[in-house]
Amino acid sequence: MEQKIYNEYVEILKEELLPAMGCTEPIAVAYAAAVAVQALGEKPESVEVNVSANIIKNVKSVVVPCTGGLRGIGAAVCAGIVAGCPEKELEILEEITGEQKVEMKKMLDTMPMTIRESDKEYIFDIQIKACAGGHSGYVEIAGFHTNVICVKKDDEIIREKAYEEQGSSCATDRSLLTVEKIIEFADCVDVADVEEVLQRQIDYNWAIAEEGMTGNWGAAIGKMEAYGNSVHNRAKAMAAAGSDARMNGCELPVVINSGSGNQGMTTSLPVIVYAKELNVSKEMMLRALVVSNLITIHMKTGIGRLSAYCGAISAGCGAGAGICYLYGGHAYEISHVIVNAVAINSGVVCDGAKASCAAKIASAVEAGLLGLQMQKNGKQFYGGDGLVEKGVENTIRNIGELAKKGMRVTDKTIIQIMTR
Repeated sequence: MEQKIYNEYVEILKEELLPAMGCTEPIAVAYAAAVAVQALGEKPESVEVNVSANIIKNVKSVVVPCTGGLRGIGAAVCAGIVAGCPEKELEILEEITGEQKVEMKKMLDTMPMTIRESDKEYIFDIQIKACAGGHSGYVEIAGFHTNVICVKKDDEIIREKAYEEQGSSCATDRSLLTVEKIIEFADCVDVADVEEVLQRQIDYNWAIAEEGMTGNWGAAIGKMEAYGNSVHNRAKAMAAAGSDARMNGCELPVVINSGSGNQGMTTSLPVIVYAKELNVSKEMMLRALVVSNLITIHMKTGIGRLSAYCGAISAGCGAGAGICYLYGGHAYEISHVIVNAVAINSGVVCDGAKASCAAKIASAVEAGLLGLQMQKNGKQFYGGDGLVEKGVENTIRNIGELAKKGMRVTDKTIIQIMTR
């Protein structure tokens, strides 16, 4: 493999597979609040919040971790103010104390706070202005969860960088990703180059999935998916159980994929379950996780960080691809698994982060596994079957176009329904 592409693929995994505490949109809001307060230099007396509609959608119903069960944008803002330490980014809430939980609840009840939809066209936009004593601290995050594009104290610019909605927010070149090259990379990668980031994903995501299976979280979809002890059912159950815990306030971190913990768990946990069942080597499991993670990132690149298209569907395709790799599949077989899975579950909408995400994850993993079974039995969908077009890259492109362009009105309608 060309060294430039090899290096980019390693960096893509390091960029995307990051640890995060809690659902990433409320955590991004908390992070923004902490940055704004740091710029202000004191505890705020009031806060103004302007966020894009997709942030409203993804924060409205999910429990903000380490808050004692609080939900919503206001809770996330107060959590960030009380926690401080913006240098922790998406792990900002990991060391919240009992006293701080009491403080944030009191702040939420008493501090003046306005929350409005941003007037910018950005799909991902968080603007927070913290005010006290006639001064203000302001931050704007756009594009993805930690991409701070402006920090100000009053009118003095502390930090600023250019941002274009259509431009790439990432250092690496995502256009280099193709299914064929991803499989080539998985085959040849020096495991030492990716082991640290993948082992962290295994450790974190497995721990929260086990918590979801043993604790009483949300609708307990993972426990219900565990009917029968087949590897097929256990793969779905563990992914759903992780989401049960995460969406309902569990204070364990996960390793995300493409900005989402649910995607990170969906693309990794089924592969880990199958790797254990098949008793493959650790090296083989890591190579399969390279496949599942990079396929998910490849599909999400065309869709974008946030959209009306449920991100778990792409991650379910990634999981199916990774499991196919465990069975000895190469680019030809894995391409058919991806196309089959896409054809089965395309069009599942994202109506925000919440308990029912676990059920969508179970459905997404089922689609990936059904796509795998179809391929193993010589069955497939062909170009002209709905969104399927000849060539896996063409089908992936079609899904990106559907999600980014075709579902814009769908996204607006979902948000209108959720917020009326």
